[in-house]
Amino acid sequence: MGSDSARSHPDHVEHPSGVRVWPRNVHRGPEGGLKVGALSLDRIADQFGTPAFVLDEAEFRGRCREFRDAFPEAKVYYAGKAFLCRAVAAMAHQEGLGVDVCSGGELTVALSAGVPPETITMHGNNKSLEELERATALGVGTIVVDSFEEVARLTAIARRRGVRPGVMVRVMPGVEAHTHELVATAHDDQKFGLSLRDGSAEAAISGIISDGVLQMRGLHCHVGSQIFDSSAHELAATRVLALYARFGMPDGGPWPELNLGGGFGISYTTAEEPVSLCDFAAALEKVIGQECATLRIPHPQLVIEPGRAIVGPSMLTLYRVGTVKPRPGLRTYVSVDGGMSDNIRTALYDATYTATIANRTSTVAPVPTRVVGRHCESGDIVVREARLPGDVRSGDLLAVAATGAYCRGMASNYNHTPRPPVLAVNHQGVRAVVRRETDADLMNLDVGP
Repeated sequence: MGSDSARSHPDHVEHPSGVRVWPRNVHRGPEGGLKVGALSLDRIADQFGTPAFVLDEAEFRGRCREFRDAFPEAKVYYAGKAFLCRAVAAMAHQEGLGVDVCSGGELTVALSAGVPPETITMHGNNKSLEELERATALGVGTIVVDSFEEVARLTAIARRRGVRPGVMVRVMPGVEAHTHELVATAHDDQKFGLSLRDGSAEAAISGIISDGVLQMRGLHCHVGSQIFDSSAHELAATRVLALYARFGMPDGGPWPELNLGGGFGISYTTAEEPVSLCDFAAALEKVIGQECATLRIPHPQLVIEPGRAIVGPSMLTLYRVGTVKPRPGLRTYVSVDGGMSDNIRTALYDATYTATIANRTSTVAPVPTRVVGRHCESGDIVVREARLPGDVRSGDLLAVAATGAYCRGMASNYNHTPRPPVLAVNHQGVRAVVRRETDADLMNLDVGP
């Protein structure tokens, strides 16, 4: 995905590993404060307040193009579950990507952003009847069916409407990806898909083909998230292709698509280094080509669904430091004006992050630091292990890198805290693409005594 440079790393540090954590347009200005392009984070904080998510639009668009370039023959869909708003959906569409959604709400956002329904894929392990009805009526390009019940429901809807919605069957290939157990999704003991091992995937496919109501588009699998190399995807591809080879379309032709999902990892710290996207793509294409030749089947249309790898590194969170508590012999606790309500990942997955002072530089030596939030929970931790200058103080701005994926999307109103805005920065300036919530927003849903 590129390498660090003295300009792109906020502390002007050239990392020997070449790992880039911050958006490429983030740098320190001559006065010492962080900037995104020409805009200082100090100015953004003064105008919009904190906490706030800051999206580098050029980084987002550049990463969309990197996936298109690395997988030139593949269909690329932006995985909206990582983070979705109308501006992001529109940018992904403008850069030539489809959008995948996993709820009726995400579908509404994508459509309202101008994403054509035929370029949308709909996921979900328990789609409601209303969601299936709507997706069918709108002509959503592909519905990924996840269970026998869902196949039956969608078939009944299609018969009643006299249409043939395009479907993929989500397959569990029995692959143990090297990632956190809560984001591994291709082994048998989890909720998604139909198993290769027990024959349920094959039975579902046979039923769809023999019934002839739904239009088979191909097979789908997703090995998990935050995957750093291609080995799990390669193994999943070989297992799914073996199943693919046992079937054909009703007219005898091959299924057109093989969707291997997303899960491409990113660097949250300089200790994490995913394989380059081009190397990942080359390894995957090689295995698929070899397997197709061995099985004597046509090479399917590859489909991938990156989300985190596009939006994650494109965004940072900007906080204001409230209190600083040194714990002699242990660490310094730095409390910020956000926390687990805008980033639950540290508590949920023990996620790691990189933080830096954003409004100034410091010559004071770094000390062991824990960045914590404002909520009434001991687990309200933003960065568990940080090293910030020993003179960090109340009023400082703190920036946390790579918070674009699953932070604002999983944000809550815990302790009745309004959720932060999302501010998009480009060469024209900064604008709110998701405004800050207010106390009035919270009270709008409270019907009173």
